[in-house]
Amino acid sequence: MNSEIRKDYIQDKYVIIAPRRGKRPHDIVKPAVPTTSTESQKKCVLCPDGIFKNLIKDHIGSLKKWEVLTLENPFPAVTINNPKAYGIQEVIVDTPDHIKELEDLSIEHISKVLEMYAKRTKAISKNKKIEYILIFKNNGGRAGASLQHSHSQIFATNFLPPHLFDKSQKIQEYKLKNGTCVYCDVIKKESKSPRFVWEDKNIIAFTPYASMHNYEIWILPKRHLDNITYLNQAEKKSWATVLKIILKKIEILGLPYNYYFHQVIHDENQHLYMKIIPRGSVWAGVEIGSGIIINPIAPEDAAKFYKK
Repeated sequence: MNSEIRKDYIQDKYVIIAPRRGKRPHDIVKPAVPTTSTESQKKCVLCPDGIFKNLIKDHIGSLKKWEVLTLENPFPAVTINNPKAYGIQEVIVDTPDHIKELEDLSIEHISKVLEMYAKRTKAISKNKKIEYILIFKNNGGRAGASLQHSHSQIFATNFLPPHLFDKSQKIQEYKLKNGTCVYCDVIKKESKSPRFVWEDKNIIAFTPYASMHNYEIWILPKRHLDNITYLNQAEKKSWATVLKIILKKIEILGLPYNYYFHQVIHDENQHLYMKIIPRGSVWAGVEIGSGIIINPIAPEDAAKFYKK
């Protein structure tokens, strides 16, 4: 495949897909996998014995035997007490088990992590000052994780990032012009494309046409849902099923990863989706200088890897 310039589904973002000839989709440098020492486990502030009880905000399971836990972030960048940097930051502890990663947990347990995301989104949305909620996970040091114990985070602010405001406007323009949601239309298109990876009656996963990152993959509900609070139990189970499959594949790559999804509070036209981004990309002069991303892994090749 020759190099090809591709545009994002809706925004004015461009990527050059430039496959490296003769390279297998998974032929990339694997960073060293960190090991867990007994000493680090004893000092872990996300393990049941290390949790600061005054930071606990929510839990699934009993408080003494919790399965998923929400903590107030003790080192926040934004707080509700600071009008100059207003917001909320929370930590979701995915499991009490210090050793297990999210992909090692059962589908039922991963569903409970998604349930906690929904609970906290609903609770934070009640704050009338909050305009934007970001739920994300950093797995591995290169992806921004400062603690090894499996956890996710919530970051909510009283302002909307400009690129998301632009995106909301373009989604609205698309709907006014076509009478449909752009992402509902993308789902129909990608379900029949070489970028398709997985689906059931509730959820679909595919590698996006203009992937900005190596092995980038998206998960979307087939129903048009504004945010995660509207997922039903069957959809959460389907989501957990494909998320576990994808993360197990990323584990084979040996790469750290991020995943995230947004909620723009006052935008009912948005379509919920999760972006999962393995951190195999290295952005250099072209990317930093021009803003145009060069991705050497074609999303079609990435889809083949995920489907193997």
